[in-house]
Amino acid sequence: MTDSSEIRIVAAVPQDVPDLLQLIRGLAEYERLLHEVEATEELLRTALFGARPAAEALIARVDAASVGFALYFTSYSTFAGRAGIYLEDLFVLPAWRGRGIGRRLFGCVAERAVERGAGRLEWSVLDWNEPALRFYARLGAQPMNDWTMQRLSGAALARAAKS
Repeated sequence: MTDSSEIRIVAAVPQDVPDLLQLIRGLAEYERLLHEVEATEELLRTALFGARPAAEALIARVDAASVGFALYFTSYSTFAGRAGIYLEDLFVLPAWRGRGIGRRLFGCVAERAVERGAGRLEWSVLDWNEPALRFYARLGAQPMNDWTMQRLSGAALARAAKS
């Protein structure tokens, strides 16, 4: 694979699930969260291609290699009165960074948001991930410093479900 290879951004299909899972693991390793990955090919296949898909994914390909991905889903803003898109993950393998692949993946997600009449495109970034923060700032992103993300999972989620 050379720098002159064509970069293609394509919608993920069921046959891409093994590659997607490997890319998710690559992202988790980069974010120092590999120990938290519970995803399996079966879970991913159901989430993306089951009877009620929970998310969509795009894959960046160079020749036959999957070198990056974006995974996103529909959100909703009561204030805007419209659906939005939440970008869950955007990742490019380290060897392929700096070639515009992340920008193209992001641009494709933004294009879908515009096509769908979305009120907004949102995502989260780890506060230590300076390269990502700079990347998004160059795109014109505005940090939402007055909001904090909250999460329930595992036993805490089960307890909340019973309250």
